Order: sequence, then structure tokens, then C-alpha cells
Amino acid sequence: MLYPSIFGENLFDDFFRFPDFGSDVEKKLYGKNAAHVMKTDVHEHDDHYQIVIDLPGFKKEQINLELQNGYLTVCAAKGLDKEEKSKEGKLIRQERYAGAMQRSFYVGNAVTESDVNAKFEDGVLEINVPKTEPNRVESHRYIAIEG
Repeated sequence: MLYPSIFGENLFDDFFRFPDFGSDVEKKLYGKNAAHVMKTDVHEHDDHYQIVIDLPGFKKEQINLELQNGYLTVCAAKGLDKEEKSKEGKLIRQERYAGAMQRSFYVGNAVTESDVNAKFEDGVLEINVPKTEPNRVESHRYIAIEG
């Protein structure tokens, strides 16, 4: 018979925790569920791309979009109170942490901030980026020779 545990998903998680030298930052932010955070879908339409990112638990004020050198960067950061005792009682286990995460997408140098539209609703960020024609480079360039 399985019994619920107040300590975690597995009884031995807290006793036999081995260091993970790769994704430590994300694990501190969301524990074992870090792999499921900031999941992204990109849809191509006739005239634009639609980027849909899951950001559960974030507020609109905690999300920033930045467009620089052709890259659209999505940053999400949040913090928690460090007080160990509150009106809810003494904290004996904390699985929610403070931290930040980000993802970048190459959208091209022709896209400007006014071209990008973003909407955040129910923990889902939807970004629409127009398709733009890249600057065409001539395939052959001739250099004049003096003399």
C-alpha cells in the first residue's frame, strides 16, 4: 500500500541526494519539475510566427521581453519571502524558490520592437513576430582593378 509523503515524491529524495552538475539553477527554481518549465511551441503562419510559452506561477510584471541584435529574449524572474515563520505557521519544508530563467529566439535584424505583439493570460505568454524578408546579398561582387 502506498502512503502519501509530506517530504516529496519519493521517500529517499532527501536522504540520498546526489549533486547534479548541470541544471542546478533551474532545479533550485522549480525542483524536479524544472524540465517542464518554460515549455515553448512555435507556430508558423502565412505572415507571422506565433511563439507560445508556458509560464505558470508568474505575473505579467515578472516577465520581460527584449529585442537586441536580432534576438528576442524572454526573461522571467520571481522571488519569495525568506521569513521562516508567518501567520501560516513555522515553515518545515520549502519547495518553492526564487530565481530567474530566460530563452532567446533569433527573429532577424529587420524586426523592430513595434512589430512584436505579446499577450500574457492564464500563465501563457503568446508572442507574434512578423515574417520579414532578409536583406539580400548579391551573389557576385566585382572589384574594379586600377591601372
